[in-house]
Amino acid sequence: MRRRTHGERTPLNADINVVSLIDVMMLLLVIFMMTAPLMQGGVDVSLPKTEARALEPKGGLVVSVAANGRVYADETSMSLSEFKASFRALSSRAGRDGVYVRADQGAPYGIVAQVLATIQKAGIVNVGLVTEPETIQP
Repeated sequence: MRRRTHGERTPLNADINVVSLIDVMMLLLVIFMMTAPLMQGGVDVSLPKTEARALEPKGGLVVSVAANGRVYADETSMSLSEFKASFRALSSRAGRDGVYVRADQGAPYGIVAQVLATIQKAGIVNVGLVTEPETIQP
């Protein structure tokens, strides 16, 4: 190998080392794959199980009724009286996609009925009741 003299410069190496970039990309991919299921928002309710066929999800307003009777518009907690007072303003977010009602299977039936009546009174006709698919046992 020839030694450099005092006036010579080292030739430039124009290669890019992509191994470290691939490592970073794989790390980010793993992080996103692990956090994506956690990013699904919503109120934790135990939905009833039915044999209804699945519908295509849309981006409407989600109203949840918890087992303790609290009503949630998207993720904003409120009492039934607060929901009745503010739903007309909230219904503008429903748009053409309508409203999806997620009621816990242990929620009081009277509160669920009043929530549905409030939605109907606001003029929303596109209302979907969200359930879990029933598991078929062999």
